[in-house]
Amino acid sequence: MANVVEVVTSLVEPILEDYHFDLVDVEYVKEGKNWFLRVFIDKPGGIDINECVLVSEQLGEKLDTIDPDPIPQAYFLEVSSPGAERPLKKEEDYQNAIDEYINVSFYQMVEGEKQYHGFLKEVTPETVTLLVRIKTREKEMTFDRKNIAKARLAIQF
Repeated sequence: MANVVEVVTSLVEPILEDYHFDLVDVEYVKEGKNWFLRVFIDKPGGIDINECVLVSEQLGEKLDTIDPDPIPQAYFLEVSSPGAERPLKKEEDYQNAIDEYINVSFYQMVEGEKQYHGFLKEVTPETVTLLVRIKTREKEMTFDRKNIAKARLAIQF
């Protein structure tokens, strides 16, 4: 049987298409003793609470009708905006983030660091190039995408 994220993705995508919303991410995680099914949605100009409620209600109804239940344990369903620090998952996310300030975390250290912040300058299928500030100087650094564990928009302080 497909995993929870795959099942939920297949259920929520048609709902989102009806409203011209974008699926940013689906995660199913255990925090403490509780399980959370989180669905992050967006649209140009941002998503509002009423739109999140609309999707949550329709997705909840669909999940309740599946037999056998793809999620056997109790869980909390959360549908929300990805927020200001939106994850970069798809190729389109990376392309839309060019010239934006982002955070990149790696599976293995790169030049002694596990993560870098900087302005996304270039994206290819194999690499990501950031303009990073190291102390008082700026430097362009290119990273292998296969070494990137997570990438997200970041807020610059």
